[in-house]
Formats: sequence, C-alpha cells, structure tokens
Amino acid sequence: MRVTHVITRLIVGGAQENTIASVLGLGRKPGLEVDLISGPTFGPEGTLQSAIAGARHQLTVVPSLVRPVAPWRDWRTLRALTAIFRQRRPQIVHTHSGKAGVLGRLAAARAGVPIRVHTIHGPSFGSFQGPAANWAFRFAERRAGAVTTHFVVVAEAMKRQYLAAGIGRPELYTKIYSGFPLEPYFHAQNKPQLRAELGLGPADVVVGKVARLFKLKGHRDLLAVASDVVRRCPSVKFLLVGDGAWRARLEQRVRSLGLEQHFVFAGLVPPNEMPRWLGIMDILVHLSRREGLPRALPQALAAGRPVIAYDCDGAGEVCIDNETGFLVQAGDLLTLTQRLCELAADAELRRRLGNRGRKLVTDRFGVERMVDDLHQLYLRLAAQ
Repeated sequence: MRVTHVITRLIVGGAQENTIASVLGLGRKPGLEVDLISGPTFGPEGTLQSAIAGARHQLTVVPSLVRPVAPWRDWRTLRALTAIFRQRRPQIVHTHSGKAGVLGRLAAARAGVPIRVHTIHGPSFGSFQGPAANWAFRFAERRAGAVTTHFVVVAEAMKRQYLAAGIGRPELYTKIYSGFPLEPYFHAQNKPQLRAELGLGPADVVVGKVARLFKLKGHRDLLAVASDVVRRCPSVKFLLVGDGAWRARLEQRVRSLGLEQHFVFAGLVPPNEMPRWLGIMDILVHLSRREGLPRALPQALAAGRPVIAYDCDGAGEVCIDNETGFLVQAGDLLTLTQRLCELAADAELRRRLGNRGRKLVTDRFGVERMVDDLHQLYLRLAAQ
C-alpha cells in the first residue's frame, strides 16, 4: 500500500517533526511504501529536510507550495499535486498543515485517491486572527473537509473546534498524540558545563521557552512579566530556544528593559539535541496563543521538568493545574508572574510536578505508539 504525506514546509517545528517521524516509522512497516511531498524550506526557522532525505523515503519538493495565500501559485500547486498523485497512484494521501492540508486533499480527490487523511496539528482559524481571515480559512477547511476520509487530531481540543465549525462528523476523528523518542528525555541531565557556556550559574533558576521567535508564540507576554519576576526572584534566568523573524525585535526589547544579564537567546537547536537543553532548564513556560498540543510540553515533562502554559487549545491535556504544572488563562500576566515566582522559589514543588508529568507522558507520547496507531488507522480505513 502506497502512502504519500504532504506538508507545506519542513522548518524546525512540532508538526514537521511529527510528519518526519511518521514517514520514517511507517516506512519500516511491512506492506507500506511511504513518501513525502513538501514545499521549499528556507529562512531563519531552519530546515529538517536532511532528516528525510534518503533512498527509501523519497522527498519531492514542489516549488509553488508556499505558506502565504498566493492564488496563482496555489492553482499551480493544485495542478502539480494532482499530476503527482495520478502518476504515483497512492492508496492514501495524508496531509499536514494548513496550505498543504487544503490543496493536498483537493488534489487527491481530483486524482481519485481513495483515502484522504488529514492531521490537524493546530487550528487554521480562531480568535488569533481577524474576521475576514477567519471566514476564508473556515471556508477552505470546510471545502477540504468535504472530501476528507478521516481526520487525525493531536489533541481533543482540535476535534471540538473543527466539529463546532461544521467540519466532519465525530466518527471521522481519531486522536493520536504527537509522539517522540522518550528515552533521551528520561535521561536528561542538568549539566554544569552547558550552563557555564551560556553564562548560567549552578544556583540560577532557568526558565526555558522552546518556540519559534514569531507572533502568537507568547514571547511578548514573557518579556512583559520578566522585570517583575526578576525583581521578586533575582536568581531567575530566561533561556529562549528557537529562532525566527522576531529575534531582532525581541533582543532589542530585552536591551530596553535592561535585562541582558537575565536572557539567553540560544538560537536553533536540532530536535535530537533538545533533551540536552531541557536538562538545564528548571521550568518550561509555553505561552502560545495558537497550537494544537505543543511538543515542548510533553518533552519537558518527560525530562521531569514542570511546565507553565496558557490554557490554549490542547495544552491543558498535559499541563494539568497543580499536577504537572500550572495552567494560566491567556493574557493573565499577574497569575503568570505569581506562578513563575512560586515555582522558582520551591525546588521540591518543581520536583513533585515534574515527576508526575513524567508518569503522564510515558504511556501516551512514545513515537512507537504514534506510528503503530497510524498504521492501524490506515489498515482500518483500507479495510472499509
């Protein structure tokens, strides 16, 4: 059975890591032939293309498949994908991300692909954008949803949002958590040498944030509370892992606040090195306003680190208030400050929450389980 996955781009990010792990894992299953189609990947957000390149896992780059709405390019992409599907004749087309999700499913339907699966890694519509954009994206998702055989969601919140928008029926949704290799995180260590290289002392309480330096990721809210947190908890240092278009403006904001000694911009970190960086963090904070279920949260919990997250989309499925961390209403900067200082001042509380978090993710987020669940879904859909 041939399966073709389609994603808009292969930047360093959770949806992209999920897709690559799925393609590589499914490619080792007997009876499956798996390949991947992506648009071009470039810019400060990095690329994961090298992780998928290889003889057994063909990567096809479609130059016109780009993230911004571009009608002429989008029409060319629809035609290009339709031609590829007609030539390769996959039994399943499995799409990821907004642009590739819509165009890939429409092209698969035009090409007569019998099974069309779409993973919802995060919402395409919501309060994070204006009414005109919301209308356009809802319309596109409904149009693509009408030709979708099955939806995979990485969090229950995605199912609720899409059903509320009139997309699909409950029986067409399956939740499969975005898995990753757990063992490296279980063995994450707080290495003094790496801390020293970054100018972090052994007594510093390191608050980490793993996210692209871009809008809606919550960096502005973190900077808004940073001065108060440092005033109340002078030992706190902030470690920002990731890169993006907003790096210069965030660095400038840190300088204007006089907090250069309390912030470290680590830049891009390859996914396989993430356990090493989480190991030197004491707390992980995630303040995104738009995310399915951010992988940074279960990864931090697997490393035994407590988390603080905005109650946005699927974050509450792993950031369980006062069990694995603290869940904060989006934009509640006063509570965010209080929770950061509370965790920074109490090492035993951090240990307790982190240990409970590790138990939570152990049974749910292994990459092997994700691949097995996808494989079983494919077999079930094919049998139907």
